[in-house]
Amino acid sequence: EFLAAKAIKDGVVEAKLDHGRSALVSNDTVDVYSTQQPQQALHTRIKFCLDVHNEAVKAMIYPPNAHRANKDIENVVDEEVDEEEIAAAVADEEGGDDGTV
Repeated sequence: EFLAAKAIKDGVVEAKLDHGRSALVSNDTVDVYSTQQPQQALHTRIKFCLDVHNEAVKAMIYPPNAHRANKDIENVVDEEVDEEEIAAAVADEEGGDDGTV
C-alpha cells in the first residue's frame, strides 16, 4: 500500500487508494487527441521555427549593391559583344564598297 501511495503522490499513476477494499482504483484516462492540446503544441513549435528562420534571414549580411555589380558585369560583356559585331559589320561594308570580298 505504501508503494502505491508513493506512486500516486509522485504522479506516476493516476489513481486512488480504496482502503476498505484494499485496492488501487485508477482514474479514467482522457483521450488527449480529442482535445486541441496537440494541435496547439505543434502550432507553437512551428511558429518558433519560423521565427528563428526569419530572424536568421534578417541577420544575414549582404554586400552593398551586390545585385548591381552582377548586372554591370553583364552589361559590359554585352557592350563588348555589340562593339565587335558593329566593327565586323563596318568592315564588311567597307570591303563591299571596294569590290573585294
